[in-house]
Amino acid sequence: MSDDPVVVGINRTQDASIAVLRGRSGMYSLQKERLTRRKHHWGRRGDVRDRYVPALPALRDPVDLVVECYSSDAEVEHLPDYRDELARTVPFRDGVRVVTVSHHLAHLYSAFHPSPFERAAVMVVDAQGSRVKDVTEPFPSADAGPELLEVASFYTCEPGQGAGQPGRGAGQPARVECVGKHLWHGDWAEPAGLGCFYYLLTRTVFPGGEGNEGKVMGLAPYGRPDALDLPELPVDEYRVTIPDAWLDVFAQADRFRYVPDDAGCFDDCADLAAAGQRAFETALLRVAGWLCAQTGARDLCFAGGTALNCSANGRLLREGGFDNVFIPPSPHDGGTALGCAMYGMVECLGAPSDFRWTNDFLGPDPDGRAVAEAVRGICDDLIVDRPPDLVERIVDLLDSGRVVGLHHGRSESGPRALGNRSIIADARHVGMRDFINSRVKGREWFRPLAPIVLAEAAGAIFDVDRPAPFMQYAADVRAHYRPVLPAITHVDGTARLQTVEPANTPFLHALLSAFAARTGCPVLLNTSLNGPGDPLVETPQDALACLRKTDLHALAMPPYLIRKRVEPPVPVR
Repeated sequence: MSDDPVVVGINRTQDASIAVLRGRSGMYSLQKERLTRRKHHWGRRGDVRDRYVPALPALRDPVDLVVECYSSDAEVEHLPDYRDELARTVPFRDGVRVVTVSHHLAHLYSAFHPSPFERAAVMVVDAQGSRVKDVTEPFPSADAGPELLEVASFYTCEPGQGAGQPGRGAGQPARVECVGKHLWHGDWAEPAGLGCFYYLLTRTVFPGGEGNEGKVMGLAPYGRPDALDLPELPVDEYRVTIPDAWLDVFAQADRFRYVPDDAGCFDDCADLAAAGQRAFETALLRVAGWLCAQTGARDLCFAGGTALNCSANGRLLREGGFDNVFIPPSPHDGGTALGCAMYGMVECLGAPSDFRWTNDFLGPDPDGRAVAEAVRGICDDLIVDRPPDLVERIVDLLDSGRVVGLHHGRSESGPRALGNRSIIADARHVGMRDFINSRVKGREWFRPLAPIVLAEAAGAIFDVDRPAPFMQYAADVRAHYRPVLPAITHVDGTARLQTVEPANTPFLHALLSAFAARTGCPVLLNTSLNGPGDPLVETPQDALACLRKTDLHALAMPPYLIRKRVEPPVPVR
């Protein structure tokens, strides 16, 4: 048992999550949805006792501090019950110590402090965060009404004194100053802010629940952004308002609700998605321009749910006015637990933290015994093999048109599958995208699928000039390669790529390298390992369930390769 300080961060709201930061750099992070198999599962009392402690052994060691964050939902009203649960469940080292930090500040600490920057501007944009009465940092509108909600916050961060310690160069806190906070009264009859706008846009087209923003982003390139003659979103410095013309359209649910196989409906939905995506991007760039001018910063960190919009992120990178843009792998609410842990370590304990987002594999340590036990329990419907060269055997399958799941190592903490909980396939197959969308993922035909590419080959195939290890922004596929890689090239000629290097993804890099040596193609298709409507898989049992209930051809759980005795059809080349 180490004497290093240990801080636990907990997000009690949407995309509930927990993080454990041990010493200077040891980090674990896990979302509740991975354990309950319910996407975007909200925090509830009993989560630490019933969900997190059994799944995350790091929680069983003595803890110095717990830092929680809530949003503006009703869970904050149960604060005494949550505190009682912590006191009875967490093994505190020197008495119960619990701190609460507000929502947008938790986002900031998840983005800037683990970023590669010494100084930066920070932009946090989501639908709604904490109420003013619960905000835990000074901000320019501190005299605002206590019930107002933060919908966007803007900061400047630079080396300076923090918690009585020297500057960030020594792994210590930076000086954080809020330079603007967009507040909203919470009346949905008069919504405001970019997060509210995209939420309403999504709910109009896809009303079936949370997490459909990616569908709007994927649908937008099929539409005509000028067809509905909708206005831009007015921007006053960092404040974004929503004109009545947009609210009128959002009220026309019968016209703009997506209905599968309805061609006329599709055109209207695509046109609205295109108009909304363009309006969102234009306003976001104007807000970023204001922040750039206000702070004079060369680098930007971007967090909040809207930072998952890869199309907008691509434009922000190219046109936002900053030299570099960093977006954490978990920019949404699921990443705020990590932000809480960082805040507790550097601001409350005054201890150094060298944790940086070099990769997103922050789940529990892999358990070889759990894999072996899951494989021993396999029934006759599956065939288990231990090939002498697992990588070459997977390449055989991929080159023959099969679709393979990967389950190994620590799981990704964010929503993107980056190689440890992935489905991979040959991006050269014309029919591969339709096969995976319909027969594996069970989702809409227009949804794009992402490429992984060897980092040294990325610039030749995609219009990129820097690494993209977290699959967070869209870039153009160079014209020559669009017909060569049809399964990952979206209708607008873009792709949401992930560059692969051996340092952080050695198995994936070896696999891509072997595939390139065999075929001459350094690109594969990559999507998340999950079935229809499910979150990313976490355990070996989850992965086997996904193999069984979808048309995946095989599942690699090193050192094992599991195939179906009755094989699904192979996509048409």
